[in-house]
Amino acid sequence: MSAFLDESTMNSNSSSLQFKTSWFWRMLPAGMRRRWWLFRLFDIVSHHWPVTGKRKGLLVVRMDGIGDMVLFHQALSVYSNIFRVPNSEIIVLGCKSWGSIADQIYQGYSLRIIDEHAFSRQPFYRLKIGLMVRKLNVETAICDSYFRRAMMADSLVWISAANNTIVSLPFINEPTRPEFTFYLSQVDKVIDTGPYPTHEVLRHFKFLSNLANRDILPLPPSVPWQEQGQLVDRSFPYVVLNPGSNEHGRRWPFESYLNVANHLLRLGYRVVIVGGQGEHAGNHREMFGEDERVIDLTGKTSLPELMNILKFAAGSISNDTGPAHLSIALGTPTVVIVGGGHFGSFVPYPEQITPPHVRFVYEKMSCYHCFWRCHKRAKKSDVFPCVGAVSEKKVISMILEVLP
Repeated sequence: MSAFLDESTMNSNSSSLQFKTSWFWRMLPAGMRRRWWLFRLFDIVSHHWPVTGKRKGLLVVRMDGIGDMVLFHQALSVYSNIFRVPNSEIIVLGCKSWGSIADQIYQGYSLRIIDEHAFSRQPFYRLKIGLMVRKLNVETAICDSYFRRAMMADSLVWISAANNTIVSLPFINEPTRPEFTFYLSQVDKVIDTGPYPTHEVLRHFKFLSNLANRDILPLPPSVPWQEQGQLVDRSFPYVVLNPGSNEHGRRWPFESYLNVANHLLRLGYRVVIVGGQGEHAGNHREMFGEDERVIDLTGKTSLPELMNILKFAAGSISNDTGPAHLSIALGTPTVVIVGGGHFGSFVPYPEQITPPHVRFVYEKMSCYHCFWRCHKRAKKSDVFPCVGAVSEKKVISMILEVLP
């Protein structure tokens, strides 16, 4: 901690000055600067809002995506023992992106789901959420995410005005250093969970081990799920293909997915293609026509429906994205196609927490750990070379290893 924050940067006024004079601040349009000050003002109002009554409970801030939520889930089960509070007094502050499955995943805990995008963009929504968080009047507030945004996760911890505030040391680069400098100076404890790249699951349990002052062994990702309706007929076994991703570069070529699908069809499996809105990677009918054994549900499923499809699949093949982690955590035989953007931080899993039904496929390149700032693509819609280098033969071999 001392190596990161010197005496001058521990002062909040100094931190604000650093931020305002940084190149990042100078590059912001005037409208964004005004919004930043309005956000700061509303955060201060929320933080100092008067609340009476005894402080109670534990606030766990999880402003992250579906995959991150899955990787964190097992660690949450240890919080009750460490802080000596019942699960009902542990408040999970989560994201709308996975809010529709939160009731099952976090059954027994208290939940507060917010629209993370609105919180980061709309000042008055931010004020509304800030006051809600402050009125929880919690004893302790925690955030152990490594890759996070200071004005999202750290601001919510600060707004809570909890008696005890504990965070992990985040990933910091020069543009984010001023903001993190301020927020880290405001908390009671900062826990260093290891250098980059350390896998997220290992980080969560290092965080817990530090709090408990003893080693707590990491657990493989797992989430509970009970069936909610049946979208795909389970009379015949099927394999799920997830060829989409928010980032175009992480999308293994759709043609390769279709070639793998063709192999699976010859083996007697049906194929179910899934993906979110806007993740249509191509038209499977160019290869399969109206073959009823190929079911395209891209953009047609809710998140709970996707959970059902994954849970009862014979297997799944996915790019490095949220559904890959869901599939693994549900116990489905899973193959994940991995690139090198931040290799090892999320995928592949370390050996000690990789379930036997999981395979990670990748082709190592010298440019790994580019944080997806790839300079080898002609345009942003192109697949990352490290992803495109993964062979169909290798993917087929891996899925055959884990299929029933």
